[in-house]
Amino acid sequence: MISSYLVDIIVLLLAAVVIVPFSQAARLGAVPGFLIAGVIVGPYGLGLISNIREIGNLAEIGVVLLLFVIGIELKPSRLWQMRRLVFGLGTLQVLLTGVLLAAAAHIFFGISLRAAILVGPALALSSTAFVLQLLTEQKSLVSAYGRASIAVLLLQDLAVVPLLALVPLLAMPELSIGKDIGLALLESLFILGLVIVVGRFFLHPLLHRIALSGNPEVFTASAVLIVLGTALLTEHTGLSMAMGAFLAGLLIADSSYRHQVMSEIQPFRGFLVGLFFMSMGMSLNLNLLFAHPSFALGVLCLLILVKAAVLFPLAYWFGLKTNNALAVSLLLAQSGEFALVLFSLAFQSNLLTETLFQQLLLFVLLSMLATPILADLAQRLVKRQDARKDKSAELPVEAPTVLAGFGRVGHRIGEILSLAGKPFVALDSDALVVEKERAKGHPVFYGDVRKPELLKAAGARNAGMIIVTLNDPRAAEEVVASLRNIYPDTHIYARGRSLDQCRELRRLGASGVVSENIEASLELARMALTRMGVAEKEREAVLGDFRRRYHAHIDAVIGVEKTKDHR
Repeated sequence: MISSYLVDIIVLLLAAVVIVPFSQAARLGAVPGFLIAGVIVGPYGLGLISNIREIGNLAEIGVVLLLFVIGIELKPSRLWQMRRLVFGLGTLQVLLTGVLLAAAAHIFFGISLRAAILVGPALALSSTAFVLQLLTEQKSLVSAYGRASIAVLLLQDLAVVPLLALVPLLAMPELSIGKDIGLALLESLFILGLVIVVGRFFLHPLLHRIALSGNPEVFTASAVLIVLGTALLTEHTGLSMAMGAFLAGLLIADSSYRHQVMSEIQPFRGFLVGLFFMSMGMSLNLNLLFAHPSFALGVLCLLILVKAAVLFPLAYWFGLKTNNALAVSLLLAQSGEFALVLFSLAFQSNLLTETLFQQLLLFVLLSMLATPILADLAQRLVKRQDARKDKSAELPVEAPTVLAGFGRVGHRIGEILSLAGKPFVALDSDALVVEKERAKGHPVFYGDVRKPELLKAAGARNAGMIIVTLNDPRAAEEVVASLRNIYPDTHIYARGRSLDQCRELRRLGASGVVSENIEASLELARMALTRMGVAEKEREAVLGDFRRRYHAHIDAVIGVEKTKDHR
């Protein structure tokens, strides 16, 4: 039994390793790649795996972790920064598109009213992961249509919460709880409020106590426990596990431990979310497409047309130019991963029949496969239009600096950046330092900067620069080497303790290195020369010459490495 289960996991991993890179190379994205991999190995493909139910049970944890990550990334400050587009454009898009699709599902396709109430809004949601990936590849994240698309996606992520709560309510038999769905909704809100209050009082002190222990394995276990424990608690109170995970993410979103928790969860989340999408692919009955291809393609065109037709005038009304508004409507015309999550929960709750569930999976998958073509068309439309700055949304254009370490040196750099009005995010592994600095209003977060997942969670990918100020020479070298390997184009500056270490840091990829002793030596020498009566011009020439020769010794290692490479 165990060996059979292990063989299934190996087959799934092999399919993902082979198919997903091809899917990304074809600009289809990772999510369609996982879905296609599931189709290939599933009972409607090569038939390598037939035990879909047990795989699906394990994959449900992936949904839980996906919702947790979404919750932790939805910081209130970020939403407020883009409030006009998020709560204006995003809300109208979800409501109008959801109503139109629900009406079409009920009136033209004969879907029951209860199912249609969920199907319409679920199909109105787009693929956050897919769209962000495409915008990143196009380098359009800060463009006018990129910012508007992100704003709509943020609201759609928020909309998942009431939709998750809606599934068990719609699945209730008549007069089952309080004889009234409104009472059931109030009951759900009370439970959610109770979880939030308890989390606020106990979650942060718990994480602080664990961080003080300095045991990374225990912190990892606690992060997983928080997610799964909250998910299980909400499930026992009549809500979904995904809802509980989302709440856990929100509770940690403003915590100083958010980045470290994210870095601990990401490895589990990546594998299990991929497993969820593969389980969806295995459940997909391709016979529906082959039996009625014109019907499937017709519904796909209708879905894209309705979503684009609603979003285009709304985006134009909110101040986007014609081409940008059209680009947003094309980019968000697909249905996404949250539709799959909601349909899976609805199917398990007997809200959807198996045939309807299979058809909806097919439509979502086809819409995702059509997205790269629509995204390419959107980018072409925008390129035809003059790229004048759009004021419709306010996002910080200047990327923050990431400080790896917030000890004596890091603290001073942070103060200087603050005085200059420049944004920064600092990371430190000392929980007491983090608590002390956050009490002063500094953006300092707890975590081990030697973990690439932590730096990624802190925004290293989009950072203006990264400054490594660690006191531990070995850790500093490890961090610089890892950062240069992952982010080859990012400016990385580091603190060194000696000439040899400075040269090593440069060899490992640091853009610039400063010895912690050199500047103190220069300042003391300047005072001494001043006291000796050396003229200012001569004094600065001597000090400048020394500084240049010292840094030439550091940079010499780069020239040696390049010479070796040419040989």
